[in-house]
Amino acid sequence: MTVPPAARLLRRHLRGRGPALRRLAAWSAVEGVPVFAAGLLLARAIDRGFLAGRPGTGLAWLAVLAVLYLCGAEATRRVYPRLAATVEPLRDSLVTDVVTASLARTGGTADDAAGTGVAQVAEQAEAVRALLGTALRNVRQLLTAGLAALVGLALLSPPLALAIALSVALALGVFAAFLGVQVRRYRDVVRHAERIGQSGAAIVEGVRDVVACAAEDRAAAAVGASVDAQAAALRAFARSRLVRLPVLALGVHLPLLVLLALSPALIDGGRLTTGEVAGAAGYLVTGLQPGIVLLVDAGGTLLLSLAVILGRLAETGAGAGTGTGASTGAGTGAVRPSGPALVPASADIELEDVTFAYSSRAAPVLTGLSLHVPEGTHLAVVGPSGTGKSTLANVLTGLVRPQRGTVTLGKVPLPDLDGDLLRAAVTLVPQESYIFAGTLRENLAYLRPGATTARLDEAAAAVGLEETLRRFGGYDAAVPPGGGTLSHGERQLVTLARAYLSAAPVLILDEATCHLPPAAEARAERALADRGRTLIVIAHRISSAERAHRVLLLDASGPLAGTHRTLLGLSPLYAELVGHWRT
Repeated sequence: MTVPPAARLLRRHLRGRGPALRRLAAWSAVEGVPVFAAGLLLARAIDRGFLAGRPGTGLAWLAVLAVLYLCGAEATRRVYPRLAATVEPLRDSLVTDVVTASLARTGGTADDAAGTGVAQVAEQAEAVRALLGTALRNVRQLLTAGLAALVGLALLSPPLALAIALSVALALGVFAAFLGVQVRRYRDVVRHAERIGQSGAAIVEGVRDVVACAAEDRAAAAVGASVDAQAAALRAFARSRLVRLPVLALGVHLPLLVLLALSPALIDGGRLTTGEVAGAAGYLVTGLQPGIVLLVDAGGTLLLSLAVILGRLAETGAGAGTGTGASTGAGTGAVRPSGPALVPASADIELEDVTFAYSSRAAPVLTGLSLHVPEGTHLAVVGPSGTGKSTLANVLTGLVRPQRGTVTLGKVPLPDLDGDLLRAAVTLVPQESYIFAGTLRENLAYLRPGATTARLDEAAAAVGLEETLRRFGGYDAAVPPGGGTLSHGERQLVTLARAYLSAAPVLILDEATCHLPPAAEARAERALADRGRTLIVIAHRISSAERAHRVLLLDASGPLAGTHRTLLGLSPLYAELVGHWRT
């Protein structure tokens, strides 16, 4: 029997959660004991207690039932940590797996709207986590309450239990018959939601072209068509949900009505006692009814949504294949090797006629850029906002692949480099400082595991981190996720010290000093440049360009490279930027 892709994906990501699942099942069984005993104890309390003229006995049986409900409440309390231990790791595992695969697929093609695809699968992975948690809570109730009620009915009155089981089986048959229709219609809803994101992202990325061509109405119509299609799919799915009415009628309402209508005859004929009728009604109302309601609601929405979204995630992972992560010291990315892995002969970087746009409908951010950065060069990249400085950093690290032109490291095209080798060769420090939960030592040594205290001291002194270390109490001070009380500038100093310790021959700072005062920025940049390796600074202050060996000016009129002094004479824009900064 072929296992559906959604089931294979879920089983793979739940691997290793067996102990938590077994404990969850055990406490769920304890949780169902009160439902199982309720009808039997209620029947005894009525027949042997209250109707027999012994109210104390009746109250005693009810007291036993109350104690069992307390035990069930304790079991419910113990269930939730087991649920968390089962479900919470699933989100991280799915996000890591599926988003990496999606990045590997979309990173090299602008038409794929990579950012939208990653956001979509990340949202779907979070939905799986929430849906699975809710489904497990509800399915437990369905199984414990429904099965406990049926077993209790069988002990109370086997013929009555058989009749009710047949009605429930008929209800389940009706539900199963329409389940395929609901799955198909809900899958249409999910796919139309994805198309809305894709069409919206394409228009946002090409908004300049839309406005330039006066195509606002056409763009709105394109997105509106996707919205209307999803609305129609939602209405079709809602109509398929009407099956819940006959399922509830057959599984709950009909057996209860028949029991109540026939109870006088059953009692008079001696087939059932009054207590057994009350107990059977209790099983139907407190056990079977919640189970059937959860089946049609949770099964028709939660489990259905879970199956469809898992299926879409499985398709995303299968379509993307297994990508190889790209470069970064402080960020993440993906690059797909296309050909045999090669070793660069040096750390020289060369761009030849590189053109990159985020969409085929958007204007290129980089156009025909050619650049040679010899090993050991200190290069500053400057220019007005929106001219592609951060995009250039992503191109140099292999996070995005240009539509035209080549980028090589040591004469080897980036796509031909092994992913691990590229990560080891190029360190990217972005503007957002990535601080991990752990100690300061672990944060600083992230790119140089096993770094000695002497090396850490050297890095801290080089970039100016000593005061932060003293304030925190040393390298073994714990840091919460995100950095806790570390200021934005201190977080950047941590990432700069981490980059200083890196053995990568190429270091790229993408406005990684924007929260530092000019003197601290100058100290850190000089320390990183003095390592003798390639340093590329995406500058937000022109003083970074004054310290660099060479400067690349990005402008709408075209890139221009040279020394600081050369550009002052060649470019009025550069001279204006320098004059504005000095003023």
